[in-house]
Amino acid sequence: MKPRKKPKLRRLLPLLVVLALALAALIYIGIYYRADETALKALSSDTDVTVTRTDYGWFFDGPSDERSLIFYPGAKVEEAAYAPLMRALAQSGVDTCLVKMPGRIAFFGTKKAADVMAQHTCGHWYIGGHSLGGVAASAFAADNATFLEGVILLASYPTEALDDHLNVLMIRGSEDGVLNLEAYHDSLKYVPASAEEYVIEGGNHAQFGSYGFQKGDGAATITAEEQVRETVQAVLSYMES
Repeated sequence: MKPRKKPKLRRLLPLLVVLALALAALIYIGIYYRADETALKALSSDTDVTVTRTDYGWFFDGPSDERSLIFYPGAKVEEAAYAPLMRALAQSGVDTCLVKMPGRIAFFGTKKAADVMAQHTCGHWYIGGHSLGGVAASAFAADNATFLEGVILLASYPTEALDDHLNVLMIRGSEDGVLNLEAYHDSLKYVPASAEEYVIEGGNHAQFGSYGFQKGDGAATITAEEQVRETVQAVLSYMES
């Protein structure tokens, strides 16, 4: 008796599963919040800030070489959406390195800050990020505290202990409907006693970037420009204190 052949479909099933998963991943990665016109305009250089496209993302070079912030975008958000905030910080004396993440998920590029630091000379390095980008940035900070001055988290929080010497600033909007406040408050056990919290009254989750309304977010009662301006003021006050 000849051996019975397996049905072709059965033999193809593992390949079909792999292809289905790959397709699902491509669809997931392809759906994201895109930078709006305001953000795209902020990518142009002027007399105050020179904006340069780099292999890691974008570099916003302002009038100071003393302080630099490495910034990780929120998950599923085009990195260029943070250009207005990055430009405003650079113009105010904090050069910014806006990092592009694989698949727009910062957890796929947690260690990218090391590559950024290798390309620039700076006296005081800070790292930060928005939402899940901030979580990834704090993970880098937890493992590389000796190279950093501080951590700046926008609508975000750490998930592991940060060194006591790090200056930590946590900023969120009062109308944020995306941030998990229970997890946020629980995370305070991971930050040094000197950490600062700042709540922007009327601000929400998405207006730290410039990519439109985010699903699940609260309605802001201030403009995006006002939220960016108050964020910059809070960052400068924290760095200078």
